[in-house]
Amino acid sequence: MCRSIKTLRPPYAEDVTDEDVRAAALQYVRKISGFRAPASHNAEAFERAVEEIAQSTAALLDTLEVRGGRAR
Repeated sequence: MCRSIKTLRPPYAEDVTDEDVRAAALQYVRKISGFRAPASHNAEAFERAVEEIAQSTAALLDTLEVRGGRAR
């Protein structure tokens, strides 16, 4: 889908930061919306989507179990 979105769980990534999660969410929203930067009338919806996806991503990574340990 988005080639610039990196896998954020071990063993592919260690020490994933909130910035890494937000960057992946931003890339996802850019891809599905077709906008690199939204027009001012879409900025709030765009930013809200990025934040919601980042929160969901963090929750997913916090609950994944990878080889007997947590992913994040």
